[in-house]
Amino acid sequence: MQSIFAEVFALLLAAVILVWLFKRVGLPAILAYLVTGVLAGSYGIGWMSVSYEMHFIAELGIVFLLFSLGLEFSIPKLMAMRNLVFGLGSLQVLITTIVGMFVVKALNYDWLSAFIIASLMALSSTAVVVKMLKESGSLNLRRGQLAVGVLLFQDIAVVPLLIALPLIAQSDNQVLMGALTFALAKGAFVCLLLWAIGKWLLPKIFNEVASVRTDELFVLTTILVALCAGGLTYLFGLSMALGAFLAGMMLGESQYRHQLEAEIRPFRDILMGLFFVTVGMQLNIPYVVNKIGLIILALAVLLLLKVLIIALLAQLMGERKKDALAAGISLWQMGEFGFVLVALAGKHSLLEPNSASFLIALGVLSMAVTPYLIDCTPIILQKLNVNGERYKHDFNQRILNDSFSNHVVILGYGRVGQTIARFLKPEAIPYVAIERNPRLVEEAQTAAEPVMFGYSGSQALLKQANVDKARLVIITCSDFNQSHEVIDAIKRVAPNVKILARATDDSHLDDLKALGVTEVVPEALEASLMLVSHVLHMSGVPMRRIFKRVSKERHNRYEYLHGFFAGDDQEPVGENIDRLEYLHAMALPESAFAVDKSIETLMLDKQKVAITALRRNGQELAAPQQSMVLQANDVLLLKGKPRRVERAEQYLLNG
Repeated sequence: MQSIFAEVFALLLAAVILVWLFKRVGLPAILAYLVTGVLAGSYGIGWMSVSYEMHFIAELGIVFLLFSLGLEFSIPKLMAMRNLVFGLGSLQVLITTIVGMFVVKALNYDWLSAFIIASLMALSSTAVVVKMLKESGSLNLRRGQLAVGVLLFQDIAVVPLLIALPLIAQSDNQVLMGALTFALAKGAFVCLLLWAIGKWLLPKIFNEVASVRTDELFVLTTILVALCAGGLTYLFGLSMALGAFLAGMMLGESQYRHQLEAEIRPFRDILMGLFFVTVGMQLNIPYVVNKIGLIILALAVLLLLKVLIIALLAQLMGERKKDALAAGISLWQMGEFGFVLVALAGKHSLLEPNSASFLIALGVLSMAVTPYLIDCTPIILQKLNVNGERYKHDFNQRILNDSFSNHVVILGYGRVGQTIARFLKPEAIPYVAIERNPRLVEEAQTAAEPVMFGYSGSQALLKQANVDKARLVIITCSDFNQSHEVIDAIKRVAPNVKILARATDDSHLDDLKALGVTEVVPEALEASLMLVSHVLHMSGVPMRRIFKRVSKERHNRYEYLHGFFAGDDQEPVGENIDRLEYLHAMALPESAFAVDKSIETLMLDKQKVAITALRRNGQELAAPQQSMVLQANDVLLLKGKPRRVERAEQYLLNG
């Protein structure tokens, strides 16, 4: 017992130290977990060995990852992605396997070994790619959707491979085809069963659990549902991750989606870390050192092969070149299921031990390099002379050039950031905002707002925003820890720039001042001052006319400040988003119903939706007249409650 405790303690200590160290120098935590596994494994210091139980617990990280990924999807969304999943995904797996077989066969392998190795290389890492896409905010972009669509089909393709490898060793084609057919029938049945459970049973369960108002019960139920779904597919001989994804997808349409994702995240991240530790333990360091030249060559061939195949297939299906290349760069590595298949092939003597060790080294190193390549994707696209802009309307290059100076930089373009921007615009004060929510950025850029996508603490992005030439930087988030990180980055780029920070209260006022913030606006203090002003005004204090004027001005602004670009982030828990109005930018295609019709004849006011602004030929028309006739390519800014705006958009497009 003491030895097990010492092993686990040493593993946790090494993980904590390495994750902290890697994050401090700007490296992804995935690499820290891989290095921890290398140190703990038999080829490093060797205080732990990979057991079956440890492998099983580590695989639960993939189960929870796929469950949280399923929460991002719904049946309509998956059906909308069917061309990506069953079109691009199937073609990628098929063509990569065929091309890979000929490449491996040229290295004097037999056709059976060539098929096994090529099928492993056709798979990519769901764990690495989804985690990196989430962290970079690219999951909802087109390149992220391409990557996820291919990954979903790859996860489905793992199922017949897991069944086929043991049967291939029997060399009986009739048995193989019969088993595969039976597996597909079982897969269809279990998917239908999970769909029925998720559609009718799970919402009732979570309604009952939510009514109890106990956080522990909600967490336990979430974990139980994910494990039960994974266990059900496992009993039918399918992937546990597939069942967890289906369960998450069913719950993704419920009102508990955000709460479920928040509850599952700690378990997912910890178990995913353990998964990468077990991957690192399998890396044979002496073998890697001895074969490092061949491994690097194989990495280059794998990178070139998969990026070219994915990029070409995506472009043939009508995708933009930049999105196709970005998806290829994201998916070039070997996947975590490859390690499972390597072990299975070795168990049935389908692969030689040296080949298995080479593939493990290739998989670990490719997964370790992937986070760097995903982070460097914009630079790679620029070097290849591919337009690396992130959105249809990208203001980064058009507005932000070397001469852009004496402006205001707004870090965060939520409700507070948008309010600040609307007061700066009438005063002709130039500004640029940085926002991490991709949907919000896309909405704002469609409405011609100077908003850049990215993390406010990125020094490269701050340099691109010319922070060193700005008159003022405004931090709109109220969390002290996030503000601390952002302030450190600002001070490295522009030590002398003035910083205005927002805070929840005045408890960190001195700390923020010590970090170099010029002014701090504590919300609690401002709210108290506001209450005092009303009290004094209502009590007949001589300054009542001033307070009355302030109150009147504020009242006049309320309607103007009612609408905000919502993006993906909803309002805080407890506030009903359906009671709030928001802004939505939409462009009218030539085939739209509203083209060549006046605003008055469309009668949007009956739907309680207003067109607050209109952009035509690069010029913004605020408060357009009711008699104005809409034209193709007009960009309309709609204001109203979310469901009403959705209906109005469909009406403007389809009638």
